[in-house]
Amino acid sequence: MNKPRIIYDIDIHQTFPEGTLRKYLPAYFQQSHFRLPQVSTPSPIGVNRHDARPSQGPPGSDYGFLCKQHMDAYGIKYGLLTGSVLALGVHPDIDFGNAYAAAYNDAMLETWLQWDRRFFASLVINPNDPQTAAAEIRKRGSNPRIAEVLFCSGTRLPLGHRFYWPIYEAACEMNLPVSVHPGTEARGISNGFIAGPPSTYLEWHTNIPQNYMGQIVSLVLQGVFEQFPTLKFVAKEGGLGWIPGVLWRLDKNWKALRFTVPWLKRLPSEVIFDHVRFSSQPVEEPEKVEHLYQLLDMIRAGKTLLFSSDYPHWDNDDPFHCFPKLPEELVERIYWKNAEEVYHFEERARKIA
Repeated sequence: MNKPRIIYDIDIHQTFPEGTLRKYLPAYFQQSHFRLPQVSTPSPIGVNRHDARPSQGPPGSDYGFLCKQHMDAYGIKYGLLTGSVLALGVHPDIDFGNAYAAAYNDAMLETWLQWDRRFFASLVINPNDPQTAAAEIRKRGSNPRIAEVLFCSGTRLPLGHRFYWPIYEAACEMNLPVSVHPGTEARGISNGFIAGPPSTYLEWHTNIPQNYMGQIVSLVLQGVFEQFPTLKFVAKEGGLGWIPGVLWRLDKNWKALRFTVPWLKRLPSEVIFDHVRFSSQPVEEPEKVEHLYQLLDMIRAGKTLLFSSDYPHWDNDDPFHCFPKLPEELVERIYWKNAEEVYHFEERARKIA
């Protein structure tokens, strides 16, 4: 493909040396044996690339190694750090979820964000306690190094439910996009998959788009974007191939059933194209490359698609090879311009200069 001139990466899974987060937890949780909920069908090959493991600690925990292998190797201008703690959002103990989110955010502000100005952070919140989550957003959201609100895509209720509206309200007040990321589907107290629990990691990993279909339809039809007209919602790692079919079906059904959602005054697809953005990883790889070009056109990739590597996970994307040859303007849009419109990295960088 055309080598991008500028690259923003909106999904880098950094972590911490073992035991780091424990120090930021309240004493009670330090002394207890609470753990993040585990997936019932773990990956047989591991979640991370074997070559991404530094000499000490887990992949993504060594600042110098991560920069050498990823940021510097590809000349990435800005990286959005998304961590690996989102399972706190499906833990049955709400107080633990809140404490773990706050501990993670404290650790981010005192470590990674101090080490390199190329990095921006996702503010992790516990969606099971929207009032506490909203307070966390208002507490930290004015920091220019915080670029989005992030929580798990596998939630207890559909995301359009008014239960979550305090999160969206606070995010809009702080001018932050809201983002979700997979990994908690069929885990802890999440809503799982429509067909039922998967038997293998292959089944689990393949079915992730199911959840994104339901979440985005819920956001649109429950009127979230009517209530919060400035909200931008970023769907990370949900895939792309499902989007056209869901939009076509949704528009067709809305024309016949619009009286059931009287607050929705225009085609649902128009609402989605205005408010929802998608990450590029994992981009589908059809046998015929022209089908990928058609897919990018159908999802209006020049407006909606943001490059993400998913480093250091096993299926992460190399920014130089994840797409076939694309028009130069589309390359620019996907690799940085669309992200700049959502996250305003340049403006944030000026504030911390």
